[in-house]
Amino acid sequence: MPHLSAAQYLKKILLAPVYEAAIETRLQPLNKLSKRLHNHVLLKREDLQQVHSFKLRGAYNKLVNLTEQQKKQGVIAASAGNHAQGLALSAQLMGLQATIVMPSTTPDIKVNSVRALGATAVLFGDSFDSASKHCQQLAKTHGYTIIPPFDDPDVIAGQGTIAKELLQQDAHLDKIFVPVGGGGLAAGIAVYIKQLLPEIKIIAVEPEDAACLKAALQAGHPVSLEKVGLFADGVAVKTIGSETFRLCQQYIDDVVTVNSDEICAAIKDIFEDTRAISEPAGALSLAGLKKYSHQHDLHNERLAAILSGANVNFHSLRYVSERCELGEQKESILAVTIPEKQGSFLNFCNELDGRAITEFNYRFNSRKEANIFVGVRTPQGADELALLTAKLTSAGYSVADLSHDEMAKLHVRYMVGGAPINNLKERLYSFAFPEHPNALIKFLNMLGTHANITLFHYRNHGAAYGQVLAGFELDDNEVEGFTTYLDALGYRYKDESNNQAYRFFLSQTD
Repeated sequence: MPHLSAAQYLKKILLAPVYEAAIETRLQPLNKLSKRLHNHVLLKREDLQQVHSFKLRGAYNKLVNLTEQQKKQGVIAASAGNHAQGLALSAQLMGLQATIVMPSTTPDIKVNSVRALGATAVLFGDSFDSASKHCQQLAKTHGYTIIPPFDDPDVIAGQGTIAKELLQQDAHLDKIFVPVGGGGLAAGIAVYIKQLLPEIKIIAVEPEDAACLKAALQAGHPVSLEKVGLFADGVAVKTIGSETFRLCQQYIDDVVTVNSDEICAAIKDIFEDTRAISEPAGALSLAGLKKYSHQHDLHNERLAAILSGANVNFHSLRYVSERCELGEQKESILAVTIPEKQGSFLNFCNELDGRAITEFNYRFNSRKEANIFVGVRTPQGADELALLTAKLTSAGYSVADLSHDEMAKLHVRYMVGGAPINNLKERLYSFAFPEHPNALIKFLNMLGTHANITLFHYRNHGAAYGQVLAGFELDDNEVEGFTTYLDALGYRYKDESNNQAYRFFLSQTD
């Protein structure tokens, strides 16, 4: 791949004919959030594109620059997300044949959207890697041109047209926060801004569990993450592109990472100010803006974030609603040990000094004491939680903060009281299940005959992967052999046997 100079990128961005397919999206003030953060916050509304994401820009610009022979042969891509729809619409507008290879786990809404735009959707494999390999084979067999989602100069330039609009809409920005998956959007925006107004800071934002740019910057070159989180699937990329990294390394000023709860809080912020519903990856940059603003105590600055997409699965919104206040640190999840006697719940509530209880889970388990799973409204955030914890501790309660314990929030809160029988040798594992009808059958066929299943909880929020928590009856000398079956299964898993939420609510009491 040729390395273009900054001047060459500037020219490509200025001349990119993306408005034959895309629209110039508005830069919308977020008045409520601006007041809370004491900064002027603006949101670039790429969700208003016809395919509800910025990906249309890069895909169209790439197709325009193909040779006539390449256009005649047709184009192909592997994608289960916004790149698929952007390419499908671009090909339709140009009268080209487009094929999109998608994992068989892709939700129907995305498959149907691609087909409605005139592209051929081919479902193959249980993972993106499998779909990508099949895409390469089809391209070789039929002579299709593969359209990359981010690591390509024409794609980068197409995404960079957003930066051109930003400066036309507000030339007095102090900082621009950009989401990073493969890096095409960040590279395009950064290389353009730094040629014209280098004093504007470009801040990249990544999920904590998919921070491929941060890892590459630390290593000095692109590296592959062992695994990535799936909540913000639009940026769930293991390895940043080589060209996108080159540009990001040169022009990005800083990187901030955020967790899933902080992304959920940003989705809520967007809805409250605009009534738009962002996908998780779409709200990523605003989550980073909020976190960076707090960390650096910013005041009276003009801050822009990119709402990069709104192709959200409706059923995933229940997860967002459940987690947004944790992301804002306005709610805390606690495990508290209270005496098992009449009036204990009332006494505990009195210690909260009028704070609202958002959740309370309990089951009789012992004559001496009880472990309760409780959610408490803490509007002042971490400082208020610290005061509350200190007060409860001084009153004689044993308290553990579970607000950052993913297993507690995802599974255990629904299973409180499920302690097993005495003398059960149990190991606990979490799994990410691909969402297709045979996933559970495969699991049971592989593992059901090798160990007794003692606990099982499944939870899915409309994503391509469901989350499973499972317990197995295993002696210590059986664990090593059992993990060979887990490895053969091919699902992502983690040993959760020492998790504190499990110890509080689901394991045997000592």
